[in-house]
Amino acid sequence: MRIDILTLFPGMFTGPLTESIVKRAQAKGLVDIHLTDMRDFAHDKHRTADDRPFGGGVGMVLRPAVVFDAVQSIPREPQAKVLLTSPQGRVFDQKYAVELSEETQLVFICGHYEGIDERIKDLVVTEEVSIGDYVLTGGELPAMVMVDSIIRLLPGVLGKAESPLQDSFYEGLLDYPHYTRPEEFQGLSVPTVLLSGNHAEIARWRRKQSLYRTLVRRPELLDKAPLTPEDRRWLAEFDPAFARSYN
Repeated sequence: MRIDILTLFPGMFTGPLTESIVKRAQAKGLVDIHLTDMRDFAHDKHRTADDRPFGGGVGMVLRPAVVFDAVQSIPREPQAKVLLTSPQGRVFDQKYAVELSEETQLVFICGHYEGIDERIKDLVVTEEVSIGDYVLTGGELPAMVMVDSIIRLLPGVLGKAESPLQDSFYEGLLDYPHYTRPEEFQGLSVPTVLLSGNHAEIARWRRKQSLYRTLVRRPELLDKAPLTPEDRRWLAEFDPAFARSYN
């Protein structure tokens, strides 16, 4: 996959793109990440990327020529998706991360200031994307979050092919509890079933824990999760109200 990130502040990406899994994915040739400084396409001596909004109002707006020229400078495949970080966009979630991980090229435009000239959305943007219902200073942090989430789903990035399949939200549920050595720590012991070597029982225990956590912490996720009859029986054991609400 090729990922292009258009930003006014390329220095913000130094840490996130040069450490941990993202760094290893690039070293292995699984993803090719390019940063483009949009100020390079502002041709006045101050490299001005924004201007006052027509009609008045607070804040500044990213100038269309700066963003447009920056996008046009990128070698793009015809099917490349151009994503604008925006609090008005589609909310990014695991399902969308999986969809985007199947693309061959993604272009992120990091919004800033009061917004971006609407004509850019009409001309080059495939979709606006948000990471939640809150406002940040700019689109750099959302781009980092999405890039990290997408890259870890690419084949070969994680140690085992099944690793991303066990993540929270992959099947619509929260993850089960995890334990490692020592078997006892500060008076707390690892659940006996995890030491049993019985893989079928361990799988059942993990599924039940995942269901219970989701029921307690994010019950709304159960509305869309693919639940088996056994899942529903377990949930009814945890909370009889669940059985009544899903009959």
